[in-house]
Amino acid sequence: LYHIAGLQASLAAIYGGRTMLIMRQFEAEEWMSLVQNHRADRAMLVPTMLKHVMEHPKFEEFDLSSLDVITYGAAPMPMEVIRDAINKFPGARFINAFGQTETASTITMLPPEDHVLEGTQEEVDKKLRRLTSIGKPLEDVEVQIVDEAGNTVASGEVGEIVARSSRMMRGYWQQEAATQEALRSGWIYTGDLGYRDEDDYIYLSGRAKDFIKRGGEMVSPEEVEQVLMSHPNVDDAAVIGIPDVEWGEEVRAVVVGREGGVDEDELIQYCNERLSSFKRPRSVVFIDELPRNVMGKVLKRDLREQYG
Repeated sequence: LYHIAGLQASLAAIYGGRTMLIMRQFEAEEWMSLVQNHRADRAMLVPTMLKHVMEHPKFEEFDLSSLDVITYGAAPMPMEVIRDAINKFPGARFINAFGQTETASTITMLPPEDHVLEGTQEEVDKKLRRLTSIGKPLEDVEVQIVDEAGNTVASGEVGEIVARSSRMMRGYWQQEAATQEALRSGWIYTGDLGYRDEDDYIYLSGRAKDFIKRGGEMVSPEEVEQVLMSHPNVDDAAVIGIPDVEWGEEVRAVVVGREGGVDEDELIQYCNERLSSFKRPRSVVFIDELPRNVMGKVLKRDLREQYG
């Protein structure tokens, strides 16, 4: 509950008069047992948790049909995972919520209707693209995408996501310098980079500090990670920048493979066919598991220290 998402969910449950089921620590089988035995109708999961639930060998043995709303967030949702979840939880409505403690939780949302993959092929294709977005701002929040000078950038151009609302934080306790860095002219600078499409849906490009600068070109780790995760023999993936004398930084993929097996050359070629040449990984490191914090976020700093 020391994370804003957990606190917000608990307060919302109390306000709505709901019964809460709080686990001391997430474990997929126990979670499914609680849902089945208590007929839970709402759940909040980070993408890694949802993935572990669906891949659990006993998944089909549990009755999870009581779930009406599944909210996810805190970390990027791989396209393959959310598409699988939509199929495996046909009675549930999905919500992608994006925010941070400084913004008092959610500032943008991808609503349930954007998870319904129905309509013409053109409509389905558009919804599939939107599944990788964080949706649109809530009614009480203003969100802009700005450049380093604080100017609003054009549609499709990457910049920092900033937000403004009456419910934003006033500052960090006794940290004046950090407050001045995060709060500028009434706007919260989130540290997240992203862009808007022509329909005003917002897409994350990664944390500003995680972006890779290769030969003057900016590479979004999340874009490369989405491509890597679409390979059938890749179970998990993260992308980091490593020092390079010629280009400044090069792209390195850190990958968890599936049983079918995949090698470095195959993955590099796979990315080369789907990404601009400067974005594709130049090297791949295979490990057993990505390091994550309790909220499911990949610890990029740990990866850079060990594999950078």
